[in-house]
Order: sequence, then structure tokens, then C-alpha cells
Amino acid sequence: MEIWINPRCSKCRVALTELDAAGLDYTVRRYLEDPPSVAELEAVLGRLHLEPWDITRLDEAVAKELGMREWQRGDAARARWIAALAEHPILIQRPIITADDGHAVVARSEEALRSVLPS
Repeated sequence: MEIWINPRCSKCRVALTELDAAGLDYTVRRYLEDPPSVAELEAVLGRLHLEPWDITRLDEAVAKELGMREWQRGDAARARWIAALAEHPILIQRPIITADDGHAVVARSEEALRSVLPS
């Protein structure tokens, strides 16, 4: 299991606390210091069953500077979005947890977080 975090994010800290309480083994990836590649983002998006615009933090300053709210969405624009996330990892929603069984979630809600915890 791997969790992509920003240590300053309260939802990331909650997720880490819950993973620890469940006794799970996991790897922490500080994705701002170790940004994911385009290929890694594509793989994670596939596991999440989401599109890049679904995990983009549009209120970040860089998103506003790039005018991302106005960007087209769809197959033709997908590569542009993924490239922006790879270049500016601050835009990636967090925490993202990828479980060993292939399941992945953006663990911002309690429900999403619980989905990767043992029953």
C-alpha cells in the first residue's frame, strides 16, 4: 500500500493516523518532493477510475494562473491535464491511497478512507 501525502494537509495526517491504527504496512510518498511521472499518474488514474480533472485542485494559485477551469475536458485534452499535474504536483488532490489489491482512492472523505481499511 502506498499513500501520496502533503505533510501539511490535515486530511493526509488523518489518513496516516487511521492506517497506523489499523496496523497496516504502507509506504509514504511525499509527492511534492517526489512528483509522479506522467506514466505513474496515468496508472493511478486508471486504478482510481477517474480523469485528471477529477483529481485537480483548481483553487491552487498555479491552476488559476494556467486558467485550468476553462480547459477542455475529454480524451483530446487528457494529456494536457496529466502533463500539468506532473509539472505542478501541488495540483494533485490528496491523500491518494493505492492498496496492494489494486484498489485506489482519493481518501478525502471518511467513507473513501474506510474503503482501504480492513473490515
